[in-house]
Amino acid sequence: MADNIYSVSEIVGSSTESVDDAIRGAVSRAAKTLHNLDWFEVTDTRGRIEEDGRCRFQVTLKVGFRLDEPPG
Repeated sequence: MADNIYSVSEIVGSSTESVDDAIRGAVSRAAKTLHNLDWFEVTDTRGRIEEDGRCRFQVTLKVGFRLDEPPG
């Protein structure tokens, strides 16, 4: 059996609640499209101040997922 091979995708999550909520939302959404997710890395954290004074938290994540083994 070969060692695992990974692919990495960069995604951005946002939330008006918290950085944690933005991370969880991004990972949850990525899991609907990608499978074999193994890890994530937060590469950037930033925010936006809306006109009403509310904050929107934004996080950039790298998510790593194992590539399927080819049949055979």
